[in-house]
Amino acid sequence: MPDYLLISADSHFVEPPSMWAERIDRRFRDRAPHTVKGLGGKEGEFFVCGNIDPMPVAAFFGAGVPSAELPEHNKRSYEQAPPSVFDPAYRLKDLDRDGVEAEVIYTSMGMPLFGLDDAELRAACFSAFNDWAAEYCSYNPKRLIPLGLITLEDIAAAVAELQRIAKKGIRGAMIWAEPPDDHPYSSPEYDPFWAAAQDLEMPLSLHILTNRGGGIAAPGRNDMMLRLANMHHGIERTLSVMVYGGVFEKFPRLKIVSAENDVGWMAYFMYRLDTVQNRMGALGGMKLPMRASDYVKRQVYATFIADPVFVNLLDRYPAENIMWSSDYPHTAATFPRSREIVDKRLGSLPPDQLRKIVRDTAARVYRI
Repeated sequence: MPDYLLISADSHFVEPPSMWAERIDRRFRDRAPHTVKGLGGKEGEFFVCGNIDPMPVAAFFGAGVPSAELPEHNKRSYEQAPPSVFDPAYRLKDLDRDGVEAEVIYTSMGMPLFGLDDAELRAACFSAFNDWAAEYCSYNPKRLIPLGLITLEDIAAAVAELQRIAKKGIRGAMIWAEPPDDHPYSSPEYDPFWAAAQDLEMPLSLHILTNRGGGIAAPGRNDMMLRLANMHHGIERTLSVMVYGGVFEKFPRLKIVSAENDVGWMAYFMYRLDTVQNRMGALGGMKLPMRASDYVKRQVYATFIADPVFVNLLDRYPAENIMWSSDYPHTAATFPRSREIVDKRLGSLPPDQLRKIVRDTAARVYRI
């Protein structure tokens, strides 16, 4: 077992239900995200807003709950959440218990909000969240590292919001894991935003459940099992567009993080990018000066929770790009056995590679 503490590159807030209405722009207060108890006669408390599908709030704080107990657990209300959900002092106690020194913290309720059809409402929700997240993490900014939310319909406004939250101490931001089909990330319209992100040293995250594209994982699809099994395909499409479309060539200091999509598939994906480039590039008019996989190695990072598949593939996608995450306090979280699970799943790795994966790479990417 490592003799140093871990750093989680993907943990989560669970926002207080009242936070959105308290902080959102007054124009949107009557439409702010909120929770409803007993929605449709179902037990539990549900997060609702606009056109998004209602979600049980207890599903956001299921860390350590056995699978067989989850149906009953998901009937709980926010008031029954562990104190760490709303109190950063308690959160630090849980980190100490789990052997984690610091964590990069993503939204919970903000993820489904990426699927809101009303772009102005979405932007207002994101701004409110960003202010709250910065305040929460100000309790101990060396251990609690907040990530913000940015929507990209209005690029000038997105740049301004990225600059604003960077000044608040937020270290990176989530964007659509896959953008709308008619606005691919290779479009020049995004260039000012990519430029701002690299100049501010703000990594941009493509997290599960934040697609806006038309793939199987897009919001509004109710075939849950298919969505869960195929989430990473949207990330593959996005990264392919950013590589082949020249985004990484044009913005060499831009950092993109694939969050909670696992890592084992990355080695094959990189091989596939290279194969298409080598065999078909001329037909497609591709003029990239570097090998496609080299852009991925230079600029794309990926988090995982317990995926052991990549362990034998580090010659292709190296430890310098991989970041362990606890996913605390979500259902898939390794809490409170993170150190035990890291040792079991990754204990065979050379010590220098293990340390990079469970600590040093995240520290470098997020300037911890």
